Amino acid sequence: MRKPSVRLAFVPLILSVALAACSGGGEPGQPPPPEVSVVTLAPQTVTLTRELPGRTNAFMVAEVRPQVNGIIQERLFTEGTVVKAGQPLYQIEDSTYRAAASSARAQLARAETARTNARALEQRVSELSGTRYVSAQEHENAIAAARQAEAEVSAASAALEAANVTLGYARLSSPIDGRIGRSSVTVGALVTANQPQALATVQQLDPIYVDLTQSSSELLQLRRELEAGTLESGSELPVTILLEDGTPFVHEGTLAFSEVSVDPTTGSFGLRVVVDNPDHVLMPGMYVRAVIGSGVRQNAILVPQRGIARDPRGNTSAMVVNAEGLVENRQVTVSRTVGDQWLVEEGLAAGDRVIVEGLQKIQPGIPVQTVDFEGSGGASAPAAQPAAPAAPPPAEAADTDNAADAADEAHPDAAEEAADAPGSQQ
Repeated sequence: MRKPSVRLAFVPLILSVALAACSGGGEPGQPPPPEVSVVTLAPQTVTLTRELPGRTNAFMVAEVRPQVNGIIQERLFTEGTVVKAGQPLYQIEDSTYRAAASSARAQLARAETARTNARALEQRVSELSGTRYVSAQEHENAIAAARQAEAEVSAASAALEAANVTLGYARLSSPIDGRIGRSSVTVGALVTANQPQALATVQQLDPIYVDLTQSSSELLQLRRELEAGTLESGSELPVTILLEDGTPFVHEGTLAFSEVSVDPTTGSFGLRVVVDNPDHVLMPGMYVRAVIGSGVRQNAILVPQRGIARDPRGNTSAMVVNAEGLVENRQVTVSRTVGDQWLVEEGLAAGDRVIVEGLQKIQPGIPVQTVDFEGSGGASAPAAQPAAPAAPPPAEAADTDNAADAADEAHPDAAEEAADAPGSQQ
């Protein structure tokens, strides 16, 4: 009857042995400082750019219009092709103008014949002017007639030239090199001189203009920075053109000029960029964006965007590791983005270590372990996982059973007594 009591007496001993085995008999150690990735700031020379919207316009535009009346007799070009300056485009029926030119040519021949007779008469009268056979009045009349004949020849020659010019207008030619569009008239159409509707339009596309718009406030800010010496002029920097799908155009442009007045309705002014377009990829009227250099900043401080935080009021700050290895919350001022980085105006200096990864594990004033940020471009590393929760009750029961087994091994006599007890056979 005493054996069951002996077995119950060993239960506290078994539990104490199990707890001692689990605890290890030592105090828990302090957790190590959290590890964060930092970027050590260094001064850089940065080209500041601005992306501006714009549209393309032809370098030269010529509208082909008739200068004489008539019926279109022939179209001498293929729509949409490249034409050269002086290449014939249209032929207007010119029989009337040819007849006028022939008449003017005949008038010139008549005037030249009259001039020959007048010159001969003047020469004979001049030879006899010293004799009593020719009076002084006859001599003067002969000289006047010769001069009048010269004038008539000049007038007839001018009339013939005018007739030939009018005849030439019947054949319309391209005034410039470029690509010609569609024709607005067909063969047999009646056209009139200086009509408002153009027969066709020729546009020179290589090079091509890109007309941009920029806010006048940005211009004022740029001028202030140039005057203060914090920015160097970037007017000679090339301009990168971005197509409608965002891909950069293969040829860079140059800034040609800027407008001298601001549009009062939009508060912006115009810029014009000249871009080489040998393959005619850019066409007039296309919407593009231009990355234009506004200036060069020396000794600029750039911080990755992931290292800058904003509060609800819009204030910006950065977590910095100071010389003591402690986290410090630093208020900073940023002005613009340069790629995936912020341009810092105030608050940070060269040599500062800005935390860019592990921000979820820190707070101001705590020590941290730092590693250099490799700049993989991916998302920040996830924060350290919290400590594992306590083991569920079944696990505790299993640990108790294991502890009991260990106690049995340590006390074999007690185990044998427990096995011989009458209740153990139940």
